[in-house]
Amino acid sequence: MASVQPAMPKSWYLPSKPHKFCPGCGHGIVLKALGEVIDELDIQNRVVFGCDIGCSLLSWNFFAVDSTQTHHGRTTPVMVGMKRANPDLICVGYMGDGGGYSIGSQHVLNSAVRNEKVTLILVNNTNYAMTGGQLAPTTLPGQITETTPYGRDVAKTGYPTRGPEMLAAITTDGAYIARGTVAKFRQMKNFIKRAVQNQMEGNGFSFVECLSTCPTNWRTNARQTWDFLEDEMEAYFKVGELKSPFGKGEK
Repeated sequence: MASVQPAMPKSWYLPSKPHKFCPGCGHGIVLKALGEVIDELDIQNRVVFGCDIGCSLLSWNFFAVDSTQTHHGRTTPVMVGMKRANPDLICVGYMGDGGGYSIGSQHVLNSAVRNEKVTLILVNNTNYAMTGGQLAPTTLPGQITETTPYGRDVAKTGYPTRGPEMLAAITTDGAYIARGTVAKFRQMKNFIKRAVQNQMEGNGFSFVECLSTCPTNWRTNARQTWDFLEDEMEAYFKVGELKSPFGKGEK
């Protein structure tokens, strides 16, 4: 009996599949959504994909598009530079919460203030997953990690970063800001599609945070993984559109 081959986006680079992310990781889901968006908008020959260090670096050969892997936290300025050099390109930066909210936060913030016409996708799994599951900017209060064995103490480390809320407050009306989750694929894909369309229409800065799973470092089974994502993460990180030139935001 012949095996059933999963449907993959046409823009994916098939020789790099199956991908190298851990079982249960949400990165593959986010990247599938992006791949389907590239296919539906028919922009494969215009896209430049840039990824950060961390788990996101495993996406460097995910797509059959021009791609680059940057130094940690530097994906945003590389995409901005490419877009400024060739405005016809569609530049998509892909990073984790460390690359976007820690070492790369200054680039994300200043690009947002300048209303740079790029699209950034940030994957939030509440820990530094590539290096063993340490405290990250998005680690929830009380969450146990390798460097917070008794749970995150906000009195010592502060509260988790709410990136979309911060960016929505400092961007102009042309910006598109949203937060999706791999638990709601169609909604998340729609957010990513709008973020890319916003760049294509020349409106301005576009940013989508995607809540994702990390059972390897969370040390959770399937039920616990989904419960943590849908109950605990979504309670703190509200899903929906925070700013959109396309009209009333989707919740």
